[in-house]
Amino acid sequence: MWCLVTDISANSLKKRKLVAVMGGTFDPVHHGHLRSALELKQLLNLDQLRLLPCHQPTHRGVPRTQAEQRLQMLRLAVADEPSLYIDDREIRLDQPSYSVYSLQSLKAELGDSVTLFWVLGVDSFASFTRWHRWQEILQLANLIILTRPGFTLGENTPEQKLWQANRADCAELEKADCGKIYALQLPSQLEISATFIRDQLQQGCSVRYLLPDAVLNYIQQQQLYG
Repeated sequence: MWCLVTDISANSLKKRKLVAVMGGTFDPVHHGHLRSALELKQLLNLDQLRLLPCHQPTHRGVPRTQAEQRLQMLRLAVADEPSLYIDDREIRLDQPSYSVYSLQSLKAELGDSVTLFWVLGVDSFASFTRWHRWQEILQLANLIILTRPGFTLGENTPEQKLWQANRADCAELEKADCGKIYALQLPSQLEISATFIRDQLQQGCSVRYLLPDAVLNYIQQQQLYG
């Protein structure tokens, strides 16, 4: 059974510097991404939450927009939000993006005094053991799994067994440098899909209130997703 969290003490995870990384194509970035990132930072009292746009995803189709366009949309989206930090290391590499390499780079940059958390949705975690060098990811970071109502892992799958063997509560997570899996359900549960936004734009329908106005203005100026 997944651990559901609605209230966490502000000091429960504050003994070392904590940095979480939320990757994605952000094609386009929307309020679901942004609200989830902000709530996660507040709930776990993180020192920093990094939004890491993927350059060339290896587990899904090619993004509809160029990497620099997706990066610019992210910059516009968080321009007035100091709590969120954009990490463009995968964009700058201009090569297929692998989580393990990004974490290695972050670990080398930030040092051993920082605990890293890799954030992913439960639907992405369902295929985690098929990720490139997934075992090394758990040697570099803890996993934060964002759950959602109605989604469960299959019985006796490698991912379910992995979670059962490595799951942690807040107290355990506070002491762990890496290798733990912590699941929580965010309060807002905004069910917004980038696929839906792209489809609506292609059909000429309004997507206002699904994403920041600055991002929508950029999409219209650049004539994206039409």
